[in-house]
Amino acid sequence: MNRDTVLVTGSRGLIGGAVQTLLEERGTRVIPIDLSPRAEDGRQTIECDITDIHRLHAIVAGQDVGGIIHCGAYSGPMVARDNPYAIVRVNVVGTANILELARIHNIKRVVFCSSTSAYGSTPPGLVPEDVTLSPSSVYGASKVAGEQLVSSYSKQHGVDGVSLRLSWVFGPNRTTDCLIRTLIQDALAGRATRQPFGRNFYRQYIHVDDAARALVAALDQPRLPRHTYTVTGGTYHTLAEIGDAVRRIFPGADIAFGEGPDPVDDVQCQFDISAAARDLGYRPSIGLEEGVRSYAEYLMGRSKA
Repeated sequence: MNRDTVLVTGSRGLIGGAVQTLLEERGTRVIPIDLSPRAEDGRQTIECDITDIHRLHAIVAGQDVGGIIHCGAYSGPMVARDNPYAIVRVNVVGTANILELARIHNIKRVVFCSSTSAYGSTPPGLVPEDVTLSPSSVYGASKVAGEQLVSSYSKQHGVDGVSLRLSWVFGPNRTTDCLIRTLIQDALAGRATRQPFGRNFYRQYIHVDDAARALVAALDQPRLPRHTYTVTGGTYHTLAEIGDAVRRIFPGADIAFGEGPDPVDDVQCQFDISAAARDLGYRPSIGLEEGVRSYAEYLMGRSKA
C-alpha cells in the first residue's frame, strides 16, 4: 500500500536520506524535514526541529500526508553522552510530537526508527522481540520510551504506528562514529588500526540500504500484527571478523583488536529477524562483505573528489 505523500524526518541523516531516495525513486512524493536544511546535493530540505510542534503542524497543514517515517533523532549510544537531557528532549518529546501530528492530521501510518540499544544486554540464545528490555544507556531508554508511545498512541488514539529496532547501521553518508568506516579509511591511508577491545566482541551490522527497505516495507503493509520488529543485516560477527572482511579487500591493512567488549556497547546475542521476514517481507539483501566493499568504493570516490 503505497502512501501518496510521506513525511520523512531526519532526511539529511544516514537513514532518512536513504529512505527519501528509495521513496522518490518509486515515485512517492516526500516532504523531507531536518534540523539542517543544507542542500549541497541538489535536494531541498525543509528546516524543522522536531521538538517544535507548531512548526510541524505548519509544514503538514493542507498537505494530505499519508504516512510518516520518523528517522530524526540522536542516532546512537555514542552521541551526546554528556548531554542526556538533549537525548530525551529530541528522541522522546520529538517522537511524541510526531505521533500527535499523526493523531490530529489523521496520518495513516507512522514508522519509528528504534534501535537494538533498546534491548540492552541480552540473554543467551536467539533473541526475539518479546524479551524484557533493559537498556544500559539514556539513548536506549529513549528508544524504549518512543516504542511505548507508538504502541500507546495506537491503542488509545488509533494512530497506526510500528517501531523497527535497527542494529548498527553502516554505509555511505554516515557521519557519526563507525568502526567499519574507520577500518576502511585507515587502510586507504596506510595507517594501522588499533582497537583496545573487540577481538571476541560480537556486533550486528546492517547496511543503510537494507534499513531503508525495511522501513519502507513497514510503511507499505496494510496491516501489521505487531508494534515492534527487529531488523538486522542477518549476520553475527566479532569485530575481529569484521576486520578480516576489510583485510580481504585491502590485503595490506594493518588491523589489530584487544580483548574485551566495547565499553559503550551492549553484549548482545543474535537477534531473531523472522517476524520482519514474515510480516514485512524483509530479508537482508546486502551481506557484510558486499556492503564493506561498496562502502570502500564510495569512500575511495569521495577521497578523489
